[in-house]
Amino acid sequence: MQTRRSLRLVAGALVLALPLLGSCGFGKATDRVYTQAAGTNDRTGEVQVLSAVIVAAQPDSGTFVASLSNTSSKDDFQLTGVAGAGEWSDLKVDPSDLSIDIPARGFVNLVQEDPVTLTGDFEAGQAAELTLTFDNGATVTMDVPIVFACNTYAGLDPSQQEPSESASPTDAPSPGDVPTDGTTVSPTESPSESPSESESSAAQAAQEPYNCATG
Repeated sequence: MQTRRSLRLVAGALVLALPLLGSCGFGKATDRVYTQAAGTNDRTGEVQVLSAVIVAAQPDSGTFVASLSNTSSKDDFQLTGVAGAGEWSDLKVDPSDLSIDIPARGFVNLVQEDPVTLTGDFEAGQAAELTLTFDNGATVTMDVPIVFACNTYAGLDPSQQEPSESASPTDAPSPGDVPTDGTTVSPTESPSESPSESESSAAQAAQEPYNCATG
């Protein structure tokens, strides 16, 4: 009887200890390097490129955002250029020449620098191939996701197009501006609008900002 009771006590103790034993394994989330889900990282060079994204408030333009970490304890570096690569080599980057200092053991967030803007044929949800160049001759080529300028990225795309001055109400004829040839012009349309101007207006309308409410 005593033996059976001892076995039951041992078995019960093991059952109670199982959750504790299971929580003491390796590979816990706190042991892993944190990586922001949307951004992409490159840790191969002395300057690590972290959480790189192109933030787009509307189609066809955006702002390159990343953090640069200099792992060297003695050498300073500079980011001298960002350019499209591969199938994305037709992207236009402004400015094309950069001089962003990254001191030894330093960390630079491009959000705090003058914006690096990109224009081309792209939209949020894609990934563009970019090459970053540094003053020591090193280059980093990576696929950079294009994200909506919403939530965490809200306000990080200063490349967002402002309404064109040509579309302002002051450019349209006033109700009293009646042509002398007898034709009637409404206050909301210009009699001198050409087909090319119409196409330009349509193209501009197609680049309206993304609606963060609908994603």
